[in-house]
Amino acid sequence: MSDLPIAPLDVEGWTCPAPLAHQDRIVLGHGGGGVLSGELIEHLFLPALGDATNAEMRDSAVLDAPGAGRLAFTTDSYVVSPLFFPGGCIGDLAVNGTVNDLAMSGARPLALSAGFILEEGLETAVLGRVAQAMGAAARAAGVRIVTGDTKVVDRGKADQLFINTAGIGVVPDGVDIRPSRAASGDVVLVSGLVGEHGVAIMSLREGIEFGTTLTSDTAALHTLVSALLAAVPDVHVLRDPTRGGVAGTLCEIAEVANVGIELVESAVPVPDAVGAACGFLGLDPLHVANEGKLIAIVPRADAEAALEALRAHPLGAHAAIIGEVGDEHPGLLVARSPLGAGRVVARPLGEQLPRIC
Repeated sequence: MSDLPIAPLDVEGWTCPAPLAHQDRIVLGHGGGGVLSGELIEHLFLPALGDATNAEMRDSAVLDAPGAGRLAFTTDSYVVSPLFFPGGCIGDLAVNGTVNDLAMSGARPLALSAGFILEEGLETAVLGRVAQAMGAAARAAGVRIVTGDTKVVDRGKADQLFINTAGIGVVPDGVDIRPSRAASGDVVLVSGLVGEHGVAIMSLREGIEFGTTLTSDTAALHTLVSALLAAVPDVHVLRDPTRGGVAGTLCEIAEVANVGIELVESAVPVPDAVGAACGFLGLDPLHVANEGKLIAIVPRADAEAALEALRAHPLGAHAAIIGEVGDEHPGLLVARSPLGAGRVVARPLGEQLPRIC
């Protein structure tokens, strides 16, 4: 509990739903994509900024644009520490993450914006490396960074460099991908090995070696999504399991769609190095963030075609079927052990590894 003085309650200023019940100050967990993030959005932001009853939580919003079809629009911020890590840096992470948020709606990315918040004293050479990485990632993804902004804050008011991005893309006709489409009988797939990004960041940050180099999986996934949609046009749900990992993402989908999801733990492809690192650090690989993987939920009849399409793409070579959607335990994720025992996997309160994206 904080020893800071607690301000008197302003009951007349409350909105419905009521303000956050258990926190009177922002904590790191509010940015972790778990329960605290959900409460902040549901009880504070949505009542203040929008209509909570009509909001569907997605990686990007899909908007009707008269004369231009449907557009996907997303925004994100990147505060990763350290700025550079095996496999990437905050610059390419920002581009890839924004492209992926668009791709999770089935959209073809068109353009991005980039806003930089710089701390006084940041070396211009460091900023130059980040900018070069952003440009290279954008060119590799076939998307342009078309506008931006720069602000500088006093020394000590930021951790070197933060980046905010926004992105727009075009959603093809007939594509309808959203969490609420998860339905009983659907099959859950993941596009590859999980947990690499979060563990790579933590091992570098803490100076821990595990006998091998752990590399972030950061990558732009829009071409993988295009290949999947070409094989299975009626994909129900796509999500990139970043904050909260595979388990956090599936918990959120189960809640939104009010379905039960069963996860076969032994089917989830966890690299040996990630498993060993998580065991040493006391982490659950299912909750560790990824930056180059997707979760797909498709009709059972399309599961094998989806798996084949993912595995045929370089970014989906280790794709696997990891679970299914059912009518039992609606709103919950249940993980099955190799012996068949089930356990309810709760949505994380915050995140295991802060400042990883």
